[in-house]
Parts: sequence; C-alpha cells; structure tokens
Amino acid sequence: MSDEPKQLNPFKPEDPSIPGVTGNPARVRPAPQPPRVVLPQSPRPPAPNVLSAVSPRIWMAVGGIALALIALGTYSKKHAASASEVQTVPVPDPTDLAPVQSAQPTPAVPLGPGPIATTAELGKTWSSKRFAFRAQQTADDVPAMVVRLPGGVFWAISMREPFGTCELEYVTNLQKLADGYQITADHPMVADPCSHTVYDLTRYSPGPNGTVRGVTVKGQSIRPPIAIEVRVRGKEVVATRIEP
Repeated sequence: MSDEPKQLNPFKPEDPSIPGVTGNPARVRPAPQPPRVVLPQSPRPPAPNVLSAVSPRIWMAVGGIALALIALGTYSKKHAASASEVQTVPVPDPTDLAPVQSAQPTPAVPLGPGPIATTAELGKTWSSKRFAFRAQQTADDVPAMVVRLPGGVFWAISMREPFGTCELEYVTNLQKLADGYQITADHPMVADPCSHTVYDLTRYSPGPNGTVRGVTVKGQSIRPPIAIEVRVRGKEVVATRIEP
C-alpha cells in the first residue's frame, strides 16, 4: 500500500523540491514585522476653568447684587436701631404739661375824627380812654387819650410829646408820681418818661394857638400836650379836630 504512487491534486500543485533549500529549517524564517511607528502625542488640553468661562457681564451683575444686599443689610440695621431709639423715647405725661395760654388779641382803639367813647365809659372823675386821631395834615394816626376832669369836663390830648417822639403816660398811681417823678400830687397827672416832665390837666397854660390845659408843674417843656377838641353828642364823646 505504501508503494502506491501519490495521487496529484490538480487543484493544489506541490511545491518544487530544491536541494539545500527545501526542508532547510535555517531557511524557514518568519517574515520580518514592520517597525512600530510611535506617533508623538499632542499635549492634553488643561481642564476648563469654570470661573474663567463665566462672562464678565455675569460677574458685574453678581457684584451689583452683592453690593445691593450689603447696602440693604446696613440700612436694615440702621433702621432697626432708629426704631429702637424712637421706641425708647419717653412720652411726656399730658398731666405734666402746662396749659398753653392763647395770646389775647390787642383790642382795637376807636379812631377819630368821630365817636371815641361814651359818657357811661367816662362816668367817673379821672376816668380815661385811649383812642387814635388821624391828623389831616400828615394822615398820621396819633395816639391820644380822653379824660373826664373834675366838674364833668372832657379833655383830650395827644399822647406824643410836643415836638418829639416819646409817648406820654397818664399816671393815676400817686405813689408812682412820688417815686418815679419826685412830685407830690393829690390827683392823676400826665408825665413824660423821657424828660420826666409832669403836666397838670386841671390848670391852663399858654400855647402857640391859645390857652390850653396841661401846665408844666415839673421839668421843662416848650408847651403843654397837644390838645384835641372833643364834644358831647347825646351819650357819645366825639373827637372833632387836633391842634395844627
């Protein structure tokens, strides 16, 4: 059986046998492998920074919000401190407050020419009443006074010193005449607090326009107080004119 010739496969021909080559293990070597090419690795990009990726506008918005929160906190603390101070202020007891007195309006005085008083208002001797008289020459409202003298006589004078600006006073306190003006009197007088001149309305003295009441009993004066003419009409005392 071993001597039978090998059948050839027409579809797989056998390799030729070359002496010294075929079957030589030294000639059978594996095909060389191509060299391994090592490519350089590109550097790995750093990990992205989250903070640097935020837009500058977002940072500005965050900063503004932070400042607003700080300001709000500061205001809240101040407001709370102010509120606590207000609450600690003691409230005064209404019973401890003194009553407020309303200012009394100055009563208006009558203005002459015209009625300035009634006979009932001047019913007693040495009773008096203030009024004002508008001088026709100067349109000035002159301070004046009408007095009921002994015998039922009404006499009115300007309360501005003659040829001056000091206002005269009608002194009914006899002790004031003695202490302030050093004169002993038994009835009221008209006095000048600036020059300490004292006038007596019960006596006459010559004036530039004739004899008038108000002789100077102390001090020096050029003339008696300026007279204002008055008349009685029924129950009214009427001032008519002032000395020019």
